[in-house]
Amino acid sequence: MKKLENREVNRHQLLGDLSLIYEGTTEEIQVTLPDLSTHGMFIPTRRLFPIGSVLKVRFSLPRSGFQVNARAEVRHIIPDSGIGVEFVQLSPRRSQPLKDKSF
Repeated sequence: MKKLENREVNRHQLLGDLSLIYEGTTEEIQVTLPDLSTHGMFIPTRRLFPIGSVLKVRFSLPRSGFQVNARAEVRHIIPDSGIGVEFVQLSPRRSQPLKDKSF
Protein backbone atom coordinates (compact mmCIF):
# COMPACT_ATOMS: atom_id res chain seq x y z
CA MET A 1 0.00 0.00 0.00
CA LYS A 2 1.43 3.36 -1.04
CA LYS A 3 1.55 6.09 1.59
CA LEU A 4 -0.04 9.26 0.21
CA GLU A 5 1.84 11.76 2.34
CA ASN A 6 5.28 11.68 3.90
CA ARG A 7 4.84 13.44 7.25
CA GLU A 8 7.18 13.64 10.23
CA VAL A 9 4.29 13.55 12.73
CA ASN A 10 0.74 12.22 12.74
CA ARG A 11 -2.14 14.46 11.77
CA HIS A 12 -5.40 14.43 13.71
CA GLN A 13 -8.83 15.28 12.39
CA LEU A 14 -10.58 17.60 14.83
CA LEU A 15 -14.09 18.91 15.00
CA GLY A 16 -14.12 22.39 16.36
CA ASP A 17 -13.51 26.01 15.64
CA LEU A 18 -10.34 27.97 15.22
CA SER A 19 -9.93 31.68 15.75
CA LEU A 20 -7.13 33.44 13.93
CA ILE A 21 -5.83 36.99 13.72
CA TYR A 22 -3.39 38.16 11.07
CA GLU A 23 -0.59 39.66 13.17
CA GLY A 24 -0.70 43.43 13.01
CA THR A 25 -4.50 43.56 12.62
CA THR A 26 -7.39 43.21 15.05
CA GLU A 27 -9.89 41.36 12.84
CA GLU A 28 -10.65 37.91 14.25
CA ILE A 29 -11.44 35.26 11.62
CA GLN A 30 -13.42 32.12 12.54
CA VAL A 31 -12.80 28.90 10.60
CA THR A 32 -13.44 25.20 11.10
CA LEU A 33 -10.35 23.25 12.15
CA PRO A 34 -10.04 19.99 10.20
CA ASP A 35 -6.39 18.94 10.50
CA LEU A 36 -3.86 19.39 13.32
CA SER A 37 -0.43 18.00 14.22
CA THR A 38 2.05 18.75 16.96
CA HIS A 39 3.97 21.04 14.58
CA GLY A 40 1.18 22.86 12.76
CA MET A 41 -2.13 22.63 10.99
CA PHE A 42 -4.03 23.07 7.76
CA ILE A 43 -6.51 25.96 7.92
CA PRO A 44 -9.35 25.93 5.38
CA THR A 45 -9.78 29.51 4.22
CA ARG A 46 -10.17 31.38 0.97
CA ARG A 47 -8.48 34.35 2.61
CA LEU A 48 -5.05 35.03 1.13
CA PHE A 49 -2.06 35.22 3.48
CA PRO A 50 1.44 35.44 1.99
CA ILE A 51 4.05 32.74 2.74
CA GLY A 52 5.85 33.81 5.93
CA SER A 53 2.84 35.66 7.37
CA VAL A 54 2.43 35.25 11.11
CA LEU A 55 -1.02 34.42 12.47
CA LYS A 56 -2.24 34.26 16.05
CA VAL A 57 -4.37 31.12 16.42
CA ARG A 58 -6.62 29.94 19.24
CA PHE A 59 -8.44 26.61 19.57
CA SER A 60 -9.40 24.05 22.20
CA LEU A 61 -8.29 20.42 22.29
CA PRO A 62 -11.44 18.29 22.28
CA ARG A 63 -10.59 15.67 24.94
CA SER A 64 -8.94 17.91 27.51
CA GLY A 65 -10.66 21.19 26.67
CA PHE A 66 -7.23 22.85 26.96
CA GLN A 67 -7.17 26.14 25.05
CA VAL A 68 -4.13 26.53 22.82
CA ASN A 69 -2.91 30.03 21.95
CA ALA A 70 -0.10 30.06 19.42
CA ARG A 71 1.71 32.07 16.80
CA ALA A 72 1.92 30.24 13.50
CA GLU A 73 3.75 31.02 10.27
CA VAL A 74 2.22 30.36 6.85
CA ARG A 75 4.37 27.69 5.12
CA HIS A 76 2.27 26.81 2.07
CA ILE A 77 -0.86 27.90 0.24
CA ILE A 78 -3.42 25.86 -1.66
CA PRO A 79 -5.47 28.42 -3.66
CA ASP A 80 -9.23 28.34 -2.96
CA SER A 81 -8.65 25.66 -0.31
CA GLY A 82 -6.49 26.88 2.57
CA ILE A 83 -3.09 27.37 4.12
CA GLY A 84 -0.61 25.19 5.94
CA VAL A 85 0.95 26.78 9.02
CA GLU A 86 3.75 25.80 11.38
CA PHE A 87 3.59 26.66 15.08
CA VAL A 88 6.44 29.04 15.98
CA GLN A 89 5.39 29.92 19.54
CA LEU A 90 2.89 28.31 21.91
CA SER A 91 1.23 29.89 24.94
CA PRO A 92 3.41 29.91 28.09
CA ARG A 93 1.44 27.13 29.80
CA ARG A 94 2.22 24.90 26.83
CA SER A 95 5.86 25.67 26.14
CA GLN A 96 6.83 22.07 25.44
CA PRO A 97 5.68 20.36 22.22
CA LEU A 98 2.12 19.05 22.19
CA LYS A 99 1.94 15.29 22.74
CA ASP A 100 -0.15 13.11 20.43
CA LYS A 101 -2.01 11.74 23.48
CA SER A 102 -3.26 15.28 24.25
CA PHE A 103 -5.74 14.98 21.41
